[in-house]
Amino acid sequence: MNRSQDWLAQAVRDLQKAQTDIQFEYWEWACFTAQQAAEKAVKALLMARGMDVWGHAITPMLRAVSDVNVPARLIEFAQLLDTYYIPTRYPNGFAIGKPADYFNASKAHEAFEAASEIVRFCQDHITRSR
Repeated sequence: MNRSQDWLAQAVRDLQKAQTDIQFEYWEWACFTAQQAAEKAVKALLMARGMDVWGHAITPMLRAVSDVNVPARLIEFAQLLDTYYIPTRYPNGFAIGKPADYFNASKAHEAFEAASEIVRFCQDHITRSR
């Protein structure tokens, strides 16, 4: 069963949640939620192509999209977002302090923009493959 549309819909919802996190200055959560949006969108794209997808690293998943030329800029966005998977949530991601001490508006906005671009790319290519 192809559930790519479910994954894509959740990616869009996660992106909306990242925007809410930014609005309320939960910078670390905005970065993590943006990562989640991009991860789910890329999984949706691969599922739409009949691939079984596991894991959380966006970069290798995006590189696995073999029938489309993925712009280098999107790979860089994926690399950025991959760095937000663990340290945004766990204090042991840093020598001292809590995740909220290490994230700011600039990082949150950058993560949101990166995820937005990846989600758009995936939406466009899922639509074309139908």
